[in-house]
This record gives sequence, C-alpha cells and structure tokens, in this order.
Amino acid sequence: MTGSCPIMITEIVIVRHPVSVCVPVNHRVTLRVRAEGKGILSYQWFSEDEKEVPAGTQSDLTIRASKTHRYVCRVNDHFHNYVFSEWVKVKVLDIDKSGLPVDWQGEPHIAINPKPETVQVGTKVSLRCAAFGIPTPHYQWYRNGQPLLDKTSDILQIDGTTAEHGGSYLCSISNVLEERWTEPVDINIVQPEQPPLTATDKVALLIGNLNYSCHPGLMAPVMDVHELGNLLQQLGFRVVSLLDLTRQEMMAAIDKFIQLLDRGVYGLFYYAGHGYEHAGRNYLVAVDAPQPYQTKNCVCVQRVMSQMQERQTAMSVILLDTCRKWYNQGCIPSVIKALRPNGNTVYGYATCEDAEAYEVQDGGKSTGIFTKYLNKHILQEAKVTHVLERVSEDVGKDPLVTGKQAVEIKHTMKEPRSLKDKVRTAGHTRELHLRDVCWRQANELPRKKQLMFPCGVKVEVSFSALFSNVLVAFATIKATPDQTQDCTVTLSSNPPMEDIFSRPGRSEDMDSLLINETLNPDCTLRLCSLQKLKESVVLKVDLHYTHKDSNVRHTESQQVDIGRPLVASCKLYRENHTRDKKPNGATAQTTGNISHSKSQQHQNLAAPHRHFTRKAECAAKTPTTWSNEPEENDENELLDFRPSE
Repeated sequence: MTGSCPIMITEIVIVRHPVSVCVPVNHRVTLRVRAEGKGILSYQWFSEDEKEVPAGTQSDLTIRASKTHRYVCRVNDHFHNYVFSEWVKVKVLDIDKSGLPVDWQGEPHIAINPKPETVQVGTKVSLRCAAFGIPTPHYQWYRNGQPLLDKTSDILQIDGTTAEHGGSYLCSISNVLEERWTEPVDINIVQPEQPPLTATDKVALLIGNLNYSCHPGLMAPVMDVHELGNLLQQLGFRVVSLLDLTRQEMMAAIDKFIQLLDRGVYGLFYYAGHGYEHAGRNYLVAVDAPQPYQTKNCVCVQRVMSQMQERQTAMSVILLDTCRKWYNQGCIPSVIKALRPNGNTVYGYATCEDAEAYEVQDGGKSTGIFTKYLNKHILQEAKVTHVLERVSEDVGKDPLVTGKQAVEIKHTMKEPRSLKDKVRTAGHTRELHLRDVCWRQANELPRKKQLMFPCGVKVEVSFSALFSNVLVAFATIKATPDQTQDCTVTLSSNPPMEDIFSRPGRSEDMDSLLINETLNPDCTLRLCSLQKLKESVVLKVDLHYTHKDSNVRHTESQQVDIGRPLVASCKLYRENHTRDKKPNGATAQTTGNISHSKSQQHQNLAAPHRHFTRKAECAAKTPTTWSNEPEENDENELLDFRPSE
C-alpha cells in the first residue's frame, strides 16, 4: 500500500486527518478521519507493522492504548480509488496519572516536571518534562524567560555545558485546547571537581638544640621535638628527629633530608633552639657555635628552603621556634641564589622580625610557646597556612607573651595543600622505594635480644628510639631459677656514649619520656649523640645475683653487638670531624631506677610558668675586630611572667 502504484485520478478528499495523542496506559482513545468522495466510502485502519487493525473499518477507531503505536487509515470508493490519511502516533506514558481529572477532555496535563541540575563545565545535562494531551502537546523550552530555538521536545539536552548554560529553565506545553507551564528549575554550572591533592611522599626533619657549649642552655626542645615528631608520624610523615647537633652535623643532616625530597614530595623542616636574623636571613645556632659567633658558625634557613625548592617538592614547609633578633647589619649576609617562583612554600616563624621567641617551664614540663600551640592544631584537616593562623591566634591570646611574641607566616601557597593530604604511591614505586631505604637507615632499631646466663637467669634486652640520635636500651629479667635471688642487671656501652641528659637540670623531661614508653624494665641505658658514632656499639650486660645455698654474691656478663643504630648508620660526621670534648661531660650510666631528684639549678628553672628567650647569648660589648658578630644580647636577666589573676 505504500509502494509504487499506477497513476490514477483520485476524487477522494480527506477533510479531517486523525491527530496524534499522548495518554496514560490503558486509556480509551478514539482516532477520527473524515473524507469526501463519490459514492459510499469504506475505511480500513492499519498499525505501523502494516497489519490491518481488527474491526478497524469505520471512520472512527476506538482502542484501549496499552503501548505506543502508529496508525494510518485508508479510504476507498467503489471506483477503486483510495487515499491514505496522515500517520499518527498514540504515545503511551507509563507514569503516574493520579492527578488526571476524571472528565479529562484532552487539555495538556503535566505529569512530570523538570528537576534542577548541578553539573560540571563540559558535561552533558538533560531536563525532562512530560504531559498527557489530545492532541499531543507541543513543547517549547525557555531559559531566563527567552525561548530556545529548536528546543521543542519533552527532553532538553545540552552537550558540553559552559557557564552560559546556567540559569532558570521552564517549558511551555500546549495544544489546541490550552497552554500550561512547568515549574521553573535552575541549572547550575560548576567547575570540575579537582581530585584531592596528594603527595608522593611526606618527609620531615626535626632538629632541637639545647645543650650549647658557649650559650645558655634550653629546656623545651626535648619535649617539643618529641611530641611534634609523634604528631607528624600520625600525619603519615617519615620523621627524622635529632637533638644537639654541631654545625657540621646540622649541614650533613640537612643534606640527607634534601636527598629524601623529590617531585611531588611534602618536605617539612622544623628547628627549635637559639637563632637570630640578619639582613632578611634567618640563622640557626649550632651547639658548638663560639661566643661571639658569625654566620659561618650557623645554618642559613633560606639556603635550606632553596635546596628544598630545587628538588621540586609539592610543598616545602619550614617551622622555626627560635628568636629573630636583628644583629650587626653591617656584616655580609649569606649569598643565596634567588628562588624560582615555584610556589607552595611556607615559613612559620615563632615570632616576628626583631623579636624573641619564648619557652616556658610550666610545672615539670618544658615547651616552646609556639610549638605548644602548633602541636595543638597540627592534626587538623585544613590548609597548612590556616593551621598556622590558628596557632598565631592562640599565641596572641597567651598572657605570658602578650606584647612580646607574635607568630609570623610567610607563604607562596597556590594550592590548598594540607599536612593531612594522603600519600599517593602509584607511578612512583622506584622513587618511593629509594626514599624508604634511605629513611629506614636512620630509624632502624636493633633487634630484641634474649640472653640466657650460665646461672639460668634469662634477660631480655630491647630498644626504643626517643629520637633518631637517642637510643634507649632496656634490660628486663624475664626468668630466675630457684637457686638465685636478689637479681639485678646493669648496662654499659663500649665505646662509652655521653648521656647529655644526665647533667643537672637536664634529665626530667627525658626521664618522663622513658617512663611513658617502657614497661618496668630492671635497667635503662640512654645512648645519646649517635650521630658522632664511628664504630659499632657493644652493650655489656652485667647480671648480679646471690646464690641461695652459699649466700655469695656473683656477677656474670654477656655482650651484645648492636652495630651502628639509628642515625649512626648515616655517618653525619665528616672525616675531619672530631667529637667535641666537654670538660664536665659524663659517660653513659646505668639508671636502674630513673632519678627524679633535681639540682638546685633545675629547681630554680622549673618555677611555674617561667619562660625564657631563645636568643643566643653573646659576649659583653668590648672593642673587637669581628666584622659580623651579633650585637650584645644579655640573656642572664630572666623575666618571671605569671598568668594574670
């Protein structure tokens, strides 16, 4: 019927074609066709598969619409003339029709309103509406009140959205009976979500200098470095923490630290100790700095940052809990090549220019004011500069340093990077492995040892790292036979390792760390300044006991070779470097019971809420030929500040 046919004279005229409709499932629909011609006309309805519709031989076709179909009607006369009507569609929507009036006459009835959308730039977005109607409704979409050309279907689709596609949309739905409008909705176009920022690794070097040869000693770096190191480990950092370094050792440690940095790595350098500022440069005072000292006796912070930047780190953070007093401005500052504008660098200064930073002895605990609040906020999931701003606010509220210390933050952050960002290892397996090997070299502990003495006593020797250059050995008696009694054990080392924290007024904070980290050992030996070690350490374990039968006191000894533990394996010393000889230095001693006695000096220093400057003390003003020594800085006058009532 739709193929080619002979040309014939047709005198049949269809004066009313059927119309397409859109109705709910199982709705009763009547399709009508009207025609004029000679004689009696006959009708036959067909469906889209060209099959005759049963009983479809009248001008009106009434059906119960169960699914969408297309229909057409053929009109014949007795002269073998025929014509076809226009094809029409009976569209069936299987959607909620609960709001459709019982006496519905075919006016547009909106069954689906469009929904608001929020999409990213460059993506596809679609709005859909649907309405029942007889005839089928016409759709026209509008944006911000203006009609959209060629947007005349029930679905509005936009490919490749731009910011211009954002706005308020609605659709006009009409037929010959009525016009109705959908509810307006918004399309919000947003920038693509950035993937979460990650690091290829996170590495931190922490240095605390407190036992100075020629300058006032400090108390707080022990606890400050220890607590900050633990917090950074919780953040996923590989941490190397070192106490009391000479300038050569500081430079060597920094060189090792720089080697751990690479493209995409987060690098963090923290220093607590004496320091000063000169000509816009910050200098960290090594424990062997003479009095008076020059810039060549110190470490320049800006040089450290320059080295970090050269490694193309994703973020470089330097945190300084040290003074920034200005000294002789006539001397020649360190020559440092200007940094490239790579961005993502952060300086967090404990205090502002030409000012001092303070530490406080509050009861039995020593802490730097800046680090106290840094440790309070550092675990927060926030941009690193926002964390430092909160630290600054807390320091500003502390009555101990009001008007004397104010945090300063300098940065070139161009991305919202946080210290809590996760480490992404994909694609960096080799580099990560090399960093892991290098880092483990400075943090590997000796293995636990089980010693069986001839008398039958079993002693366990275990180890803990308080810092990367401070190792603690524990000896614990695990089993004693019946014939032994009054067993004690002592530890000593060969070569003897100086315990810098056994000096008067120095042991309380370190001892508190031991108490927290051990389970009642019978003996404790603290090995400090491991960075100076050039040979393996051999521990001597002496067991003392009384034989029950003879009541005679006996001693048995065993040795344990622990190699060069922790940072000792990194060889931070130079070939021409000799260990500093200090006249009152003590050799390593056994501390069977950790002493809590205090010298008179420590009793004076530990007064509640005393705080002290971290300036390095210099010689009194006398004629001198030094061209770049710091000016006099009298630090003997210690101020006693207490919280106001």
